[in-house]
Amino acid sequence: MQPVVPIQTVHLFTKLDQLLIELLRSLSPDDWDMATLSPHWTIKDIAAHLLDGNMRMLSIARDGYRGDPPTNVKSYRELVNYINDLNTIWVLAYKRISPKMLIEMLESSGREYITYIEKLKPFDTAIFPVAWAGETESQNWFHIAREYTERWHHQQQIREAIGLQHVLMTSELFQPCIETFMRALPHAYSELDAESGTIIKVEITGEEGGVWNIEKTFMGWRFLKNLTNAEPSASVTMPTGVAWKLFTKAINAGDVTNDIVVTGNTDLLKPVLKMLAVMA
Repeated sequence: MQPVVPIQTVHLFTKLDQLLIELLRSLSPDDWDMATLSPHWTIKDIAAHLLDGNMRMLSIARDGYRGDPPTNVKSYRELVNYINDLNTIWVLAYKRISPKMLIEMLESSGREYITYIEKLKPFDTAIFPVAWAGETESQNWFHIAREYTERWHHQQQIREAIGLQHVLMTSELFQPCIETFMRALPHAYSELDAESGTIIKVEITGEEGGVWNIEKTFMGWRFLKNLTNAEPSASVTMPTGVAWKLFTKAINAGDVTNDIVVTGNTDLLKPVLKMLAVMA
């Protein structure tokens, strides 16, 4: 019997891409220059960044072409800086490309990208680990889910700018995204000194959300499927619209204190309120 893929996202890429192309085709010339939640990036900049994701992954993973590999990257922060530099260079170059050409390239490269990921065996070792979850080696299903969250949250940034954010906030499209984000939770707590048996509960409200519990053990932090009779040492509750922004560095917890409910030992909640599920 084949094992079940923990978070299935491959089948969602086509729909997500179709929604993106339809959205971009509906924009007016002025819309492309609108500011977004992403600091310093306009709608057009984010669209260019999404194209970069397609082209870079196809070049490296499918074609085996590294181009400009990192040198002297010895820490997580140095890796993030390297990626940020690549992103900036690409976005600046694509300021000279028209929206029409950008849409056409997104559409064609998107199809090629989906064809590529559909051929990957989900439990084989991925070309890149999901570093923000603390992994040095990841399986393809997690790598693909991480790529899905990149597409989801960047498209959502565009939709927030023009007031169409509800389209992606469905159980079908958002739940796999937040489920993937929450895979960062044990790693976020890896440096917290807590007694064995300490339980942290995180609840994302709404039909698209869910509840996650982690427990400190002698081996580190691990997910708990059910609390049974145990009470969490601390818990945090937030709506979906806050959660995805918080975990992608679009906002800080201090900006939305009225939307976040905390109970128990609040010091135990600092890691989740600072948790990031992007390379930032």
